[in-house]
Amino acid sequence: MQKTTFSGVATTFIVSYAFWILLTWSFAAQELIAGAVVSLGVSLFSSRFFIHDHTFWLLNPIRLLKGLYYSLVTFIIELVKANIDMAKRCFGGCKNVNPGIVKIPVELDSDYAQNILANSITLTPGTMTMEITEEEGQIYYYIHWIDVQAPGGKVAGDMIKGNLEKGIRRIWK
Repeated sequence: MQKTTFSGVATTFIVSYAFWILLTWSFAAQELIAGAVVSLGVSLFSSRFFIHDHTFWLLNPIRLLKGLYYSLVTFIIELVKANIDMAKRCFGGCKNVNPGIVKIPVELDSDYAQNILANSITLTPGTMTMEITEEEGQIYYYIHWIDVQAPGGKVAGDMIKGNLEKGIRRIWK
């Protein structure tokens, strides 16, 4: 288990407080104070589980912009494409379904980047990340795919990941 550091607590506090403000969308003094207290408590107790390295990466304006671009453009495009594909399958009588589990390689080094990709894949309809493994220095994801069009490997990985991995790699360089 990682030890608690000031930079880890500060980063977790900033992210938690921003999330609080986005959820409440209230700028009343009591809401802002309550959010600060809750965020401080969350960051004191949980920062050692979430922030291990690169604690202030979010405060880098270039990475922040790349992260926003990924969230608002790259991921949304892939999400819309997956939703359209699923809608076609549902309205087509669910005839084009060939479910299965595939093993795909991933070229991301950071644990954070790997988790963002795994969650992004799971959030797109038709795919779900089941496991992340490391075999002989290579990271692999086991993905449940609603329509297995390739048995696994790079071809299936490119079909499932689309531009998600490239977008995440730009953030975590």
